Amino acid sequence: MFPAQGVIPSVKAVIEQRLQAICQQLVAEGDLPADVSVKPVLTVPKDPAHGDFASNLAMQLAKPMKCPPRAIAERIVEAFADQAGVERVEIAGPGFMNFFVEAGAAFALIDRILDERERFGCSNAAGGQRVQVEFVSANPTGPLHVGHGRGAAYGSVVASLLEAVGADVQREYYVNDAGRQMHILAVSVWLRYLEGQGESIVFPSNGYRSEGYILDIAAALADEHGRRLVVGSDKVFADLPQDAPDGDKERHIDALIRRMRELLGETDYQLVFRAALDSILSDIRADLAEFGVTYDNWYSEQSLADRGLVERAIERLEAQGHLYERDGALWFRSTDFGDDKDRVVRRDNGQTTYFASDIAYHLDKFDRGFDQVVDIWGADHHGYVPRVRAALTALGKPADQLTVSLVQFAILYRGGERVPMSTRSGSFVTLRELRQEVGDDAARFFYVMRAANQHLDFDLDLAKSQSNENPLYYIQYAHARVASVLRQLPLRGLSHEPQVGREAYARLTEPHEQALFKRLSQYPALIERAALAHEPHQVVHYLRDLAQDFHSYYNAHAFLLGEDAPLRNARLNLVLATRQVLANGLALLGVNAPDEM
Repeated sequence: MFPAQGVIPSVKAVIEQRLQAICQQLVAEGDLPADVSVKPVLTVPKDPAHGDFASNLAMQLAKPMKCPPRAIAERIVEAFADQAGVERVEIAGPGFMNFFVEAGAAFALIDRILDERERFGCSNAAGGQRVQVEFVSANPTGPLHVGHGRGAAYGSVVASLLEAVGADVQREYYVNDAGRQMHILAVSVWLRYLEGQGESIVFPSNGYRSEGYILDIAAALADEHGRRLVVGSDKVFADLPQDAPDGDKERHIDALIRRMRELLGETDYQLVFRAALDSILSDIRADLAEFGVTYDNWYSEQSLADRGLVERAIERLEAQGHLYERDGALWFRSTDFGDDKDRVVRRDNGQTTYFASDIAYHLDKFDRGFDQVVDIWGADHHGYVPRVRAALTALGKPADQLTVSLVQFAILYRGGERVPMSTRSGSFVTLRELRQEVGDDAARFFYVMRAANQHLDFDLDLAKSQSNENPLYYIQYAHARVASVLRQLPLRGLSHEPQVGREAYARLTEPHEQALFKRLSQYPALIERAALAHEPHQVVHYLRDLAQDFHSYYNAHAFLLGEDAPLRNARLNLVLATRQVLANGLALLGVNAPDEM
């Protein structure tokens, strides 16, 4: 992402700065208490008759100043006399202020966009804060599915938006390589390997039963190690607890894992374990990279234990009196910090819990010096939020600097019918399959069309369609249309002369042109809002509106006027600025801006 240095303040930013200065003057004059914190914010009225921007600052100041808001508004408006870029300020109702931007300021916006190019929309709103965004972090027990894809697209765009507003962002993937599921994966691979070597295997009901990637890993083991890892099935299954449905599937699988470790020895057990982990993690890395999602750091859960960070976190909690023993287990008093019940950090068998690793991991995040930590989890992890915050608070860390975004699942539809999501259905399950059907651009775009905390109905037919009903196609087509205008210039013996266009900006008075001016002026503020709120869907909605404004303009007016060079070049400057903003917004979404469709 391009740096914010040198970015010219927008008219909106200038007005907000002026309002802030007026508030400081009111404090200096003794009319506004010094302990009142006010941050003037401008909004964009829905009705153009109400100006380009609006503010309710006078309403905010009425109570602390003990003065009618309209009287305050009159003082503020008086202070705006001769403010550069502002044509006039009108007071509406009890004290709302409507700001009308000078036409010249709108015209200057075109040149600003064309000068700043990819940097247009960047700012320093995040003030250079170090922000970690951790997302996807799926267990490496199989390929990524369509649910992981939504988290990947969302996290990737949130990180890009934060960089656009001046944050120093680190993207991190937390590799869950130390939990019980990884051991179940290892024994599943080994049993399929044994099966491939002619052993009679009754596969456990709680194992990873996939006939695809598990078999591939098992085959790779056979290719590399031959029969060296073979143990007779009679030894493998002798005297094990009975499996479901007549027995306990959990006891059965755990006993199988212990038996595998005994029969192979720790060195060969780890060989199988690492083969399974490395194969699946490599597939995840490749899948995400092809999807335009890359990371600065892949953080191993196992490394927490290897470095003693889990025990250290438990010791810190214990030293501060936040732990107690019950039924042989060690519990954290998370209810003292807002959780609905206390949580186990060490089981009665001496093993630490996944929650204990979570505590150590988040403690390490803040110990690494991040000012803000953003966790992006699946919606089914909502119960983890209060317990992690509780642990951070107990350890004296700034829990309010941890933001957790919960991403709802995506439901696929084809032909109006819901696509079954079962791995046994043969229908879409993996992210790779989705990308192969609709393309990376459509997958990323449709994933972030709605707020992450809302359920997403992903229409596969719509995502693939080349029609105006497809919002991505509609936006990309707007970008391509500008490129096609430029391609027509030499065919008609014409050329683009930007300076000639600048001198004719005053002739851009058509309603469609004014609508484009207004929409383009909103882009920097939109990016700031979307970034700080972690809401990529705001960018999607903006780009769709901008594309609509452009298509309406394109259909209503001619750009390649043969004899009127000044107006032609002014319009070309405007549509080139529009193309640049479309490209900038699509780039933040990780989506291409094609010149041809």
